[in-house]
Amino acid sequence: MRIYLDVSAAVHRRAGLGRYAESLARALVAAEPDRYGLFYNRERGIEPLAGLEHLPTRTVALGYKPWRMAVWLGQLTRVGFDRLLSDALLFHATEHLLLPLRSIPTVLTVHDLIFRHLPDHHKPLNRWYLNLAMPLYCRRATHVIAVSAHTRDDLVASYGLLPEKITVIYEAAAPHFRPQPPEKVAAVRARYGLPERYILSVGTIEPRKNLSRMLAAFERVYEEGLTDGWVIVGKRGWLYGDFFSRLEQSPVRGAVLFPGYVPDEDLPAVYAGAQALVFPSLYEGFGLPVLEAMACGTPVLASRGSSIPEVGGEAALYFDPLDTEEMTEAILRLLRDPVLREEMRERGFVQARRFSWSKAAAETVAVYRAVLGGSRHVAD
Repeated sequence: MRIYLDVSAAVHRRAGLGRYAESLARALVAAEPDRYGLFYNRERGIEPLAGLEHLPTRTVALGYKPWRMAVWLGQLTRVGFDRLLSDALLFHATEHLLLPLRSIPTVLTVHDLIFRHLPDHHKPLNRWYLNLAMPLYCRRATHVIAVSAHTRDDLVASYGLLPEKITVIYEAAAPHFRPQPPEKVAAVRARYGLPERYILSVGTIEPRKNLSRMLAAFERVYEEGLTDGWVIVGKRGWLYGDFFSRLEQSPVRGAVLFPGYVPDEDLPAVYAGAQALVFPSLYEGFGLPVLEAMACGTPVLASRGSSIPEVGGEAALYFDPLDTEEMTEAILRLLRDPVLREEMRERGFVQARRFSWSKAAAETVAVYRAVLGGSRHVAD
């Protein structure tokens, strides 16, 4: 009997959710190699996680949307999917999709409830689905992990979950996010055509990331000659038309660079080569790029709101994400002051070390033990 982890988001390379699923799986398996199995939705072209191919693996072969609907309908009708995991001791849903299991206890990780707070920033069908499905998934899960205290409090306020049903377990930067040698930074800069001086943003291109306001701030910073470019690492998500329309009309459009897909082995050098990470997001359940940048020695400027100050602590410089002028002044202040940049770099190292995947794995194992010690039935 094994504990099965849903790593669908990881094999499908879905940004932050995928990084969470993969990092947690690797940390858990490193500590107890024979205890875990993997589950994922196997679509065409999907490959198993490198180095974890030996683990027992259960899959389904449905498209993303059909699988989501099947899971939701299974929960609604109380049709158990237990036969998919016949040897499971426990199932951990690492994204917002909880299999309907009748005899197997479940843990659900909730990353955020952004669809409730910023409904216009989601596609209507996705918003409809999450609003209907998430309260049900949270009720049916034996226990819930929240990736921040902000998300925990949101779950309690929004769905009336008992606080004792939720455990906060923080994410972390993966171990390979660390300071990079100058020759690696130079090689990666040349590979992606990055300028000598650039500010960096990392994340899926979607309205919540607040890139249009960031563009207005960048125009001012670029005018002052304090940087040579703004590098945006992240794939196109949804509802990004307004940002690209604005960019086409911008006088700095030639200085805004999209290097495309950056593999994990190059991303630390992209962080390390930046003057600063600017993270202007309107809302985050966690905000992993903040820690990744800090671990690489890059100063961080970030939104003052949602979970972000919880992650950045006193090591980041914050601004109101709705106030373009305050955002601009924060960037200008950092770029004009080399002493401040060095202070923030050192504070960032300290802050990043407070988070680790080994710690997250140990805390997750404690949740598993509590669930297995106290649960014999799943759905209410």
